[in-house]
Amino acid sequence: MAKCPLCGTALDWGELIEQMLVIEDAEEVFQDREKFTEAFKGFVFKCPHCGEEFYGKNLPTREAEKVFALLNEFKGSIDWENRKVRLRLNSLLALDAMLENWDRKVKG
Repeated sequence: MAKCPLCGTALDWGELIEQMLVIEDAEEVFQDREKFTEAFKGFVFKCPHCGEEFYGKNLPTREAEKVFALLNEFKGSIDWENRKVRLRLNSLLALDAMLENWDRKVKG
């Protein structure tokens, strides 16, 4: 799971995505993988634990891509009016990782 590159504390993907919802044309950005990836890497996030700022490029790209897929897979995953993420992204990412590991073991 993603950790703050400065203090090392685990980050909540829902909180990170909510920080990005202030982007101009955010609804459009969150529907296009390339636009999302570009915006994510260049976005300046603020750690809710230590208060320091860092760029998205310092977070795991693979997780960010999975978050993008999850947000687009589930309709209504973002409450655009209130700028809130409705999904528990960290839980879904953990479940996804468990299923991938299970697949490897079964096929292995």
